[in-house]
Amino acid sequence: MARHNVREQLLSAGLDTLHRRGFNATSVQDITEAAGVPKGSFYNHFESKEAIGAEAVVKYRETSEAWKALRALRDTKAAPLTRLRKYFESATERALRAESWSGCLLGNFACELSNQSPLIREQVAVAFDEWSDEIALVIGEAQRAGALSKYLPPKAIAEFVINAWEGALLRAQVDKDRGPLQLFLKVTFSKILA
Repeated sequence: MARHNVREQLLSAGLDTLHRRGFNATSVQDITEAAGVPKGSFYNHFESKEAIGAEAVVKYRETSEAWKALRALRDTKAAPLTRLRKYFESATERALRAESWSGCLLGNFACELSNQSPLIREQVAVAFDEWSDEIALVIGEAQRAGALSKYLPPKAIAEFVINAWEGALLRAQVDKDRGPLQLFLKVTFSKILA
């Protein structure tokens, strides 16, 4: 098997395992077992568990269903706030389909590692910033169309909405219940983005 394939196997298995179990509950051995490769091969491709964690955040941004769904926000056939609502309704459905209640990798890593790993924290911050930028584009479009107040800049509103979403997702994980996600949708689209 080519070295590149082993690296990709490790990264894919690392992303999945770290997302499901969390960073501190996952060992290098857990990742290599999930990848089906010898433990010794890990260090041929990654300097440390922290290094694979940081790269897992990048891979999450590049490949996750959640991140791919952001592209639908650019389809201007529907009104901006309709697109945003559909985006978050779809995100809610994806979260509920995951029976493990594993949540969002970004939110999980932010909670678990922001004081522990500057390398991973930086990658999570980049991801949150990119996500906010995508949401802000649609909010700006809604403001220009007169569908939303211009009282606050689009980026500030986008960051607030993402923060509220991540909080609702964390609470849903704790409660093992869809209620926080449904409340997020109700409040966000009847009061905040109304």
